[in-house]
Amino acid sequence: MRGAIARPASALGAALALLAALLQQSCFSNNRHQGEKLYSQHCAGCHGEQGQGLGRLIPPLAGADYLVDHRAELPCLLRYGQKEVIVVNGVAYHNVMPGEKGLSPAQLTNLLNFIETHWGNSASPRTIREVEQQLEACRGR
Repeated sequence: MRGAIARPASALGAALALLAALLQQSCFSNNRHQGEKLYSQHCAGCHGEQGQGLGRLIPPLAGADYLVDHRAELPCLLRYGQKEVIVVNGVAYHNVMPGEKGLSPAQLTNLLNFIETHWGNSASPRTIREVEQQLEACRGR
């Protein structure tokens, strides 16, 4: 009797473990490409499909020194936009960039991780916690 009870319980445990693994995989695979999707939806129209920018009107993101030099400010820049002149790779850009106030900290994290690891950029990955802390610094904007 004991063995009969143990088998269904262990089978149930194994089934639950398999289900958890499958769900975990799908969560990670969905989020793995979220940054790229967000970039296409919110950024590519101005910054270009390959982050190349638009001449002296819109700064490039590809190989941009600004991403490295202003890492801690980037979550706030994405959330609230940019109105001041910025210098990227030695070129001054004067245009306004709108903010994306509707993006969650997780979405901002995925978007920044995409931008900062593509087109010649090689920053270390961000965490949601890091982005949340950086957003606290600019909360009242």
